[in-house]
Amino acid sequence: MRIGNMHQFTEHHRYYSYRDFSLSAVDRKMIGLIYQPMIGAFATGLYQLFYQLVPDDRVGYSPLEPQRKLFLGSGLDMHERGRQEFVEQASRLEAVGLLQTSRLGVPDSDDYVYEYELIKPLSPDEFFRNPHLMLLLRDKVGKYAVISLRESFYEKEADELAGAELARDNITVPFYELFKLNAQTVDVELEQALSEVAPTRSPAAKPQLETAGIQYGEIISRFPRNSANRKYVERLRGDEEQMAQLNFVAYKYSLTVVDLCRLLDEDDVFSTRGELMMDELQLRASQMYRQDRKRDEDRLRMQGRMEAASAGEQGDTGDEPLEEVAVQEEFYMEVPAQLAGRCDIHQYNMLMRNEPHTRFVTRFFPGAVPEWIIRVFEVIDLNYRLTGSVINVLIHYVLGMNDAQRVTKTYIDAVASNMLVKRIDSFEKAVRYVRDQVRMEKDRELRQAGGAAGGKASGGARGAASGRTRGRKPAMAIVQEAGELAVSQEELEEMRRLARKLDGNK
Repeated sequence: MRIGNMHQFTEHHRYYSYRDFSLSAVDRKMIGLIYQPMIGAFATGLYQLFYQLVPDDRVGYSPLEPQRKLFLGSGLDMHERGRQEFVEQASRLEAVGLLQTSRLGVPDSDDYVYEYELIKPLSPDEFFRNPHLMLLLRDKVGKYAVISLRESFYEKEADELAGAELARDNITVPFYELFKLNAQTVDVELEQALSEVAPTRSPAAKPQLETAGIQYGEIISRFPRNSANRKYVERLRGDEEQMAQLNFVAYKYSLTVVDLCRLLDEDDVFSTRGELMMDELQLRASQMYRQDRKRDEDRLRMQGRMEAASAGEQGDTGDEPLEEVAVQEEFYMEVPAQLAGRCDIHQYNMLMRNEPHTRFVTRFFPGAVPEWIIRVFEVIDLNYRLTGSVINVLIHYVLGMNDAQRVTKTYIDAVASNMLVKRIDSFEKAVRYVRDQVRMEKDRELRQAGGAAGGKASGGARGAASGRTRGRKPAMAIVQEAGELAVSQEELEEMRRLARKLDGNK
């Protein structure tokens, strides 16, 4: 219970309790043997007092009464020390999930009404699957006592059946094979009566999201006390929807409790009214996820370098070299221009199939290999997990066959990503992939060449048409100088006859 001022929690304030369950024998045993060592006998006695306020054979609400009855029933004096003791014991019940307290404001009044909602104890299976509760019990009674307590809740299976692998045949009779309902008639009066006597408190169905399993208690126990956002974080207590969204963000970006507390402590994560800005939180969680991933990749590459260095030192002491794998002629690749004359096709393909990529890439450069190229293939090796022979085929494709000189980090990374997507995990698959890519590039160049030739043939007409549609003024034909034309005597005489005829018509 969070009570800022003890004058707001006195024996004069009214209260009521609510529960929607009844305790079974196993539940009572759980309270006595499991919960009581964790929270003490006073807190479990207070739980029993709340439980008895509603008849044992019913569920629902207790009468609305002053809290004086609670103090007297708990044996507490009605002064500030007694109120603090009651708050402490109720907080113990809340911390282990047996009680939920709410303060209700009375309209048109400064008075408060306190609601004590009891929660059913966990079953033995649920309790021992809950890590923080089980660890608390271990700290209180010891691990051997925890094992003994767990065994006390279960009856062992017969020895004859425990180790046997028996075939299970479900012979249960379903409902509709035994009973037939008359669904033709609808009893309106019955439905109305049931709706009138239905409980006013009904749990609302909420969509279930994937969760990281982070509880409010884990967040608030690690959150800084002097943080400006602490008052907003404290409002998350009891807000199941916000906690579900936080757990989904933590699950989505692999955040721990410490990472989530760090994000909630940053500026602009909460609005001025204390509302959680989920979009801003997801943006910062994504940035943290990318940074963590980059650090993991760098750490993995550094570890790979150290392992390679240690393996090299061990290899110098006389370890056996790896066995070479032969390359079939149908998977031979042509020797690049950079290596022409230095090795034949058989030697080149054997190097590409068996040599480490760190040595194979140096053969394409007369001097030192650029540092950025080393880093790119290091990422492909250690982070993308492509095999060595596939990386060598990738080097052959981007360095040996790239006539357009598109050797950039983006291009190499795009080709490697495409290989990953297409599950290229062997030398033979990589060779087929490269040949398919070369064939596709040639087909694309042929189509572009054909399109360019067609464009030149119809360039004038298409240019005029496009000019008429785009421009405001119509495209006018331009008279080009054609030079002198040779005219025969007969053509000249025909032209003169037409000119006389036109003069006569005038």
